[in-house]
Amino acid sequence: MYLQDVQDWEKRFYEKRGWKDLPPYIRVGFLMEEIGEVSRAVRASEIGRDHPDEEKMTKKEVRENLAEELGDVLSNVAILADLYGMTLEEVVQVHRKKLMKRYHETIN
Repeated sequence: MYLQDVQDWEKRFYEKRGWKDLPPYIRVGFLMEEIGEVSRAVRASEIGRDHPDEEKMTKKEVRENLAEELGDVLSNVAILADLYGMTLEEVVQVHRKKLMKRYHETIN
């Protein structure tokens, strides 16, 4: 799957539900919420969780939960980029260029 395919799918999914046109500052709030959920999923993966009101998850369930939460972050980034007329490919290219310049790298 290509980044543009991911972004196009997310855009269609969010448009269908009327979520796509929320303003960017609202989208950033959702992104921050999802990042918090990634943090919780990483903690569960690395050191576990010991909450009496939560069922213990298997390693497979912990991994799947982390993948779900990372997907939520990616989804919000894709929609936020789209709101500013950017593609995920452009975002990745600009990011790589910045890192290569900063660290004097020539890695392809």
